[in-house]
Amino acid sequence: MKKYVNSLIAIMLVLGLLVGCGTNQPEQTASKQQSETAVKEGEGNGLQKIKDRGKLIVGVKTDSPPFGYVNDKGEFVGFEVALARRFAKDLLGDESKIELVSVTGPNRIPYLQSDKVDLILATLSVSEERAKVIDFSNPYFKTAVQILTSKKSDIKSTKDLAGKKVVVVKGSVADLYLTKNVPTAELIKFEKNTEALQALKDGRAEAYFQDNVVIYSWARENPDFHVLPEQIEPTPWAGGVKKGNKELNDWINSELEALGKEQFLHKLYDEYLKKEFGPEINPDDIVVEGGKLK
Repeated sequence: MKKYVNSLIAIMLVLGLLVGCGTNQPEQTASKQQSETAVKEGEGNGLQKIKDRGKLIVGVKTDSPPFGYVNDKGEFVGFEVALARRFAKDLLGDESKIELVSVTGPNRIPYLQSDKVDLILATLSVSEERAKVIDFSNPYFKTAVQILTSKKSDIKSTKDLAGKKVVVVKGSVADLYLTKNVPTAELIKFEKNTEALQALKDGRAEAYFQDNVVIYSWARENPDFHVLPEQIEPTPWAGGVKKGNKELNDWINSELEALGKEQFLHKLYDEYLKKEFGPEINPDDIVVEGGKLK
């Protein structure tokens, strides 16, 4: 009887080990399948899906003139909006085959990740952190972060922002930079550029830290304010696509290269930016033709 019990126990132990090994293997396989599915989903948002749908869905800013805004007729217009329309024309044969979705700084990447848009053209600065969760196209613009403040202010550089109330757009390069490098700055965060500028104008903060090309034109229209010369975090802007969407990203890069041959972005600069920025800005310093930084 004792020998029978011992044999039964041994058999149960062996079965337990086999069951344990069996459950681990499916988990590993499932994990691998999920990873492969994620890549396939990214690829599924490529060119054929867009062509089958019959329209390109692009996230653009509507609060960042002259790059993306709404005109008096309620139409989306601006430098990046015009670029998006050209993409639709060259991909689908008609620039009207596009759906423009208004995005903000905080929601533009989540919109991309959740397939609400195919592409982001929304003052999107390239960064290592963002590259972990989305893929960037080649650049089409370059900028740097600068300080916008009252001409009466004693702020002369970023070190002077310590202990001061500073407006930033939530999740922006400027926001991340000050959080890391000037931790004593009191950051007032907004989702929209227009809200941030209004807060500065109302005196709710002493400075606005933002991409210079976003604040140049506003400073020209508000002579009591100026943009300080110090430049921080020089970085290009690029299109953003869902992680793994190589097919669409490759097409965008080829398109930017083709547009560079006709100096298309310089044409957009003349149409949307030249008047706003004035003669002191050299378009060659900020426009990136062909998707290649000099």
